[in-house]
Amino acid sequence: MRNATLTTIALLLTGTTLAQSGQSLTLYSGRGKTFVEPIVQQFEKQTGIKVNVRYGNDAQLVAALREEGSRSPADVFWGNSLGALGELASEGKFVKLGTSLTRNVSPDYLPADRSWLPTTVRFRTLAYNTEKIKPETLPASVLDLPKMTSLKGRIGWTVSYPSFQDFLAGMIAQHGEATTKQWLEGMKALQPKDYKTSNVGMLEAMRSGEIDVGLTNHYYIQRVNRLNYPIDTYFFKNGDIGNLGNATGAAILKTGKNTAAASRFLSYLVSKDAQTFFLSVNFEYPVIGNILQPTTMRPFSDVSKRGPKIEPSALPKNIEKAQKLLRDAGLL
Repeated sequence: MRNATLTTIALLLTGTTLAQSGQSLTLYSGRGKTFVEPIVQQFEKQTGIKVNVRYGNDAQLVAALREEGSRSPADVFWGNSLGALGELASEGKFVKLGTSLTRNVSPDYLPADRSWLPTTVRFRTLAYNTEKIKPETLPASVLDLPKMTSLKGRIGWTVSYPSFQDFLAGMIAQHGEATTKQWLEGMKALQPKDYKTSNVGMLEAMRSGEIDVGLTNHYYIQRVNRLNYPIDTYFFKNGDIGNLGNATGAAILKTGKNTAAASRFLSYLVSKDAQTFFLSVNFEYPVIGNILQPTTMRPFSDVSKRGPKIEPSALPKNIEKAQKLLRDAGLL
């Protein structure tokens, strides 16, 4: 990142010189430290606002916020899944965000009630081993994947991973519980290998020849492409639930004591420099325009058309149903 650009962004955020605010905020982050710490450090440097971070997975932090109630020190929740964001939003824990924060982000991933701010977008996709699979042999819809009996024992998935469960919730929203249950039963008949929450482990297994295809997020494939793995990305037909766009997001807690500082932090998360960082480090798509993408990635304008149009709040509403179907099928 260019220092001059960072300084400019800082002045826009604070309207003052750097490191003179003396403010602080507490962030509960469901996103990993490697991903979050550089952003926090740059924000502190630019604004002078100290950020105290508590890390954990989304479920742990949701439980903590519920237990702490009004005593919680958290000002901002930065979630890794729509399920967690939706749960807390439905409980009325978030401040409704003003247009000054939301006006520049993609409306496709902004909840109608503006209870949280999308920070990046990940797309569900099918990874395939280019040495074993020809893409023209793959189905047009993820719903038809169970029909590929030639892949019996050669498919991977991560049913405990939040993004997979969000995908299943999206399937319920778009096609109903009966169709989703039938799809799970069909997939189970193919004897897929479950890599729990390790998408990286699943792609390593694909490279070693253990499996040939795997349901995952697009950015995991981008990461291994840097290592010249024989793995590529397959998108289903436009509008297919197999291409679901799934956002990460951040919100300001009603019980927080540092709302102004929290608002500045959310502003920074959707600044050009922060969005460029997310893209360059994790290959997640930005939620604002005019960000230069690597040539190895399909343009956001193209990929976003492939995903189904589902209101973001519809996914959290169906998470429990998705989890129940997984348990009933003996998969969770």
